[in-house]
Amino acid sequence: MRIPVAPEGWPFILIPGGLAVILGGVGWTWVAACVGSVALANLGFFRDPERIPPTLPGAVLAPSDGRVRGIRELRDPFVGDAVRVSIFLSPLDVHVNRAPIAALVTDVEYRPGRFLAAYRAEASEENERCTLALQGESARVSVRQIAGVLARRVVCRVRPGDKLRAGERFGLIRFGSRTDLFLPKGTDLRCRAGDTVRGGETILGVLP
Repeated sequence: MRIPVAPEGWPFILIPGGLAVILGGVGWTWVAACVGSVALANLGFFRDPERIPPTLPGAVLAPSDGRVRGIRELRDPFVGDAVRVSIFLSPLDVHVNRAPIAALVTDVEYRPGRFLAAYRAEASEENERCTLALQGESARVSVRQIAGVLARRVVCRVRPGDKLRAGERFGLIRFGSRTDLFLPKGTDLRCRAGDTVRGGETILGVLP
């Protein structure tokens, strides 16, 4: 049976949890409670619930939980003329990233950078980030993991040549972040700024 916690989260859960047990055992009850609360907070942050992707043909799924911060037309080097959907994740959201479509991973580009607030427009190009180029059956899509003020580590589990199913996990971002999704221009968008979305389940658009 799978435990619904991202594997990268266990050190952040077990170390303070074990320390809390030791502190409680020597009578430092108040300190143990404080340290234990850190373990519980990390348990909540790294939760990784199962999701059931919808089966609508051409659907592009949300790559993460969070709130749609903005939608903008631009030129993407991989997708071409594109629409960028930016999703902001608070520390209370599930931070596991999921594939928006079934696709072949053609490139994974990691770039170190700054740690500006993830909701700022320039965070997409200046913050620590990892961009996945995904070649679907009929279209190209890109996903960008962006670190935020609290997030200091982008985790990507896939490499070029890997194949992903729609809604399949491919990584996560620790402690508050943003995910940008680049769709081909002409995609039938099913979201707008302010919407709350669930990774691997919410349909953000339908490919032309």
